[in-house]
Amino acid sequence: MKNYGYKPFILAVLLLLSTGLLSGCLFEGEQSLEKMDTPEEAVTTTPDPSSDEPQPEGEGENTEGEDGEGAEGDASSATVAREVYLMDANGMVAPQTLELPASEEVATQALEYMVKDGPVTNLLPNGFEAVLPAGTEILGVNAKEDGTLVVDVSEEFKNYAAEDEEKILQAMTYTLTQFENVKRIKLWINGHEQQVMPVDGTPISKGVSRADGINHSVGNNTDIINSEAVTVYFPAQNGEQVYQVPVTTRVAKGSDEYTAMVQALLEGPELGSALMNPFNEGAQLVNSKLENGVLTVSFNENILTSVDEQPSLSDAALASLVMSLTDQADVESVEVHVDGTEQVFNEAGEPLAEPVSRQDINGAEAM
Repeated sequence: MKNYGYKPFILAVLLLLSTGLLSGCLFEGEQSLEKMDTPEEAVTTTPDPSSDEPQPEGEGENTEGEDGEGAEGDASSATVAREVYLMDANGMVAPQTLELPASEEVATQALEYMVKDGPVTNLLPNGFEAVLPAGTEILGVNAKEDGTLVVDVSEEFKNYAAEDEEKILQAMTYTLTQFENVKRIKLWINGHEQQVMPVDGTPISKGVSRADGINHSVGNNTDIINSEAVTVYFPAQNGEQVYQVPVTTRVAKGSDEYTAMVQALLEGPELGSALMNPFNEGAQLVNSKLENGVLTVSFNENILTSVDEQPSLSDAALASLVMSLTDQADVESVEVHVDGTEQVFNEAGEPLAEPVSRQDINGAEAM
C-alpha cells in the first residue's frame, strides 16, 4: 500500500534546505561586497619596503565641523599651512608659508611643491621660484630610525645648473627637517644611492642636515679655525612683502650659543648684501635665560624704535629674533624684555605680553 503522507513532508524539508542555502549564499555575497568596497591601504614606492612618512611637528589637523561630525566636502577642501623653502629674486633660499591641501604624505607633498612648473606655480609669491628641476618626480621617501630621511627622485632631477646645486640641497634639507624626527636627508636617484650630487659633485654620502648651513656668509677677515657656524635670519624685501632669510655665519668659539646668535643679529648682514639690518645702532643684549622652552632675552633701550611717539620693537626685529632662536631644538618661543621699560609693544601698539613662537610669526607674515 502506497503512503502519500511522506511527499508533503519531503517537499517541506527540501524547501527549507533550499531557503537556508540560498540565504547563506546571499549572506556570503554581502560579505564579499563589503570586502570589495573596502579599499586596500595605498602603498608608496620607496627605496625600502619599510618606508614611513614623517609626521609634521605639532600638527593637529581637525577636519570636523562645528558639531563634531566630519564633512566630506570640508575634508576635500582642507588646507594646511606648510613651510616650503624657495629661491628669491636675489638667489637666496628662504622659507615661505604656503597653504597646501591636507595630506598624510607630508614629506612627499612638500617636495612636490618645490618642483618648477609643478603644483606650486600658482602659489608662488612675487619674486620667488621653485628650486627642483621641472619634471622631477618624487619616487618615494623612507624615514630611518636614526633620523635620516631617504629621498628617491627621478632622473629629471639632474637637469640643473652647477651654481644651483647647493641651493637645491639647502632648500630640500630645510624643508624636510621641519618634520618630526627628520634630522638629515640622503639622496637616491631612480632607486640608486648617491655619494655626490650629480652635476657639481658636492659630497652627500653622510647625508645633509641643517648643521651644513644655508646661504653661507663668511667675511674675508673671519677666523675659520677659532669660529663656529650659527644660522640667523635677516629680513629682505620684495615690493611690499618683507620676509626672513636664513644666513649661516660664524661666531667666536666658546661663547654662549644664544648670546652669539643675538650678537650676530645685532651686527647685521654682510656689507653689500640684499638683506636688511632690523636693529638700531647701539642696541645691546643684556642677558638671556632659557626656562621651560621659553627663551627670555633682555636688551637695552636702543632696541626700541618710536612709532607714533610710542617706543616699540619693530616687527622685522621681532621676526628675526624669533625665527633665529626657535631654530634651536630646545627653544619653543621667545620673550623680549627691555631694561627700564615695564611693557614692550609691537609696531601696532599691541603689548608683547606673551612669549612669541615661530607659528605666531609665520601666521603674521602669511596674512
